[in-house]
Amino acid sequence: MQTAHKVVGTLEALKEKIQGKTAKVGIVGLGYVGLPLATEFAKAGFTVTGIDVQRDKVAGLNRGESHVQDVPSSEIAKRVNEKRFTATNDFSVVRELDTINICVPTPLRKTKDPDMSFIMSAVEEIAKHFHPGLLVILESTTYPGTTDELLLPTFEKLGYKAGKDFFLCFSPERVDPGNPVYQTYNTPKVVGGITPACTEMGSLFFSQALEKVVPVSNTRVAEMVKLLENTFRMINIGLVNEMALMCDGMDINVWEIIDAAATKPFGFMPFYPGPGLGGHCIPIDPIYLSWKTKQSGIEARFIDLAGYINGSMPHFVVDKIQTALNNHRKAINGSRIHVAGVAYKRNIDDLRESPALDVILLLKKRGAVISYSDPHIPAVKLDGITLQSEPLLESAAEADCVVIVTDHSDFDYRGLLNSAKLIVDTRNAMKGFKSEKIVRL
Repeated sequence: MQTAHKVVGTLEALKEKIQGKTAKVGIVGLGYVGLPLATEFAKAGFTVTGIDVQRDKVAGLNRGESHVQDVPSSEIAKRVNEKRFTATNDFSVVRELDTINICVPTPLRKTKDPDMSFIMSAVEEIAKHFHPGLLVILESTTYPGTTDELLLPTFEKLGYKAGKDFFLCFSPERVDPGNPVYQTYNTPKVVGGITPACTEMGSLFFSQALEKVVPVSNTRVAEMVKLLENTFRMINIGLVNEMALMCDGMDINVWEIIDAAATKPFGFMPFYPGPGLGGHCIPIDPIYLSWKTKQSGIEARFIDLAGYINGSMPHFVVDKIQTALNNHRKAINGSRIHVAGVAYKRNIDDLRESPALDVILLLKKRGAVISYSDPHIPAVKLDGITLQSEPLLESAAEADCVVIVTDHSDFDYRGLLNSAKLIVDTRNAMKGFKSEKIVRL
């Protein structure tokens, strides 16, 4: 009876704190995922403590300065002044917290297997200051089974039981940097717990600050949801990239084909080709799934094939540039090539896994002289050198070829058409312009 009383007491006490917004919220990892989440809970009336190991990041946030494009500094300054948000690199604050969301990076190792070191480092620090009644939610994208296999044993070996003494969930991040419509607040939040009580507590928590919560049966389902979402995109992008390769060989405009197919009101969803995949999610998440399924003796053939096609696109782009220059009686070796846009997608300042980096390196290997323009990324360190962003139109006028890798909306495309001698457009950014200068993907 004492155990049952303890269970009910722990559950009801945390519920009461969450519903009354007196629960002290902790967010570990203050990047593109963690910082927007922290601001939403602070905005909803909770007191939020952000934990990050980067001291300069912590200091900037406590001054009211944001390093994340989707979170304005004015929003951080407001929450700091209201004493609703503070940042620290000291994990001992866990002793005072009621909830903790883990939003740390999950990169791939060079061997293409998941690097769990950031997650485990955070979990081990949390474990040092763990206490009953804590709700822990992992949000870092990972393979199915991570929460059960890594987090649960770490906490239960302290003598606590999930669903009774503490609550453990997984909730996949669904951040789309630069999306003006769907942000943290109004993107539905999937959550699955180790036990039904854990799922209930995680759902209750998110519902206090976010518009819609989607509970699922367990953590493995929640982990798989994220991988399905990004694998779906990766495979369809691979399909349309392969279509672009086929159309190039048959002298057919792939962009016109996609636009025409997209008029079908059912059974078709348009995806678009490009110079390759970028960002932390789509190029990486499917590899987590492929790695995990291979452990079970299952070959993820669609994923592996799509990865091969998408990975070959920077090479196709460089071949396209070389052919375009050759048709203008120029060799790629010694040609001045200006790259328009290096972020992994339009209108953001994120360089992670950007195909532009591969394109630049491949061009340099063939002897090209490289410069670039990107209003969101002032400098790029690559291959032992640092490149600085240059004014687009002036640099385009001096270049032998301009290659549009990222189609930022604030580029002057009409001005570019007038300035450039030759344009290789990998994003159909010059749609609507007709000129022999333009070579499309």
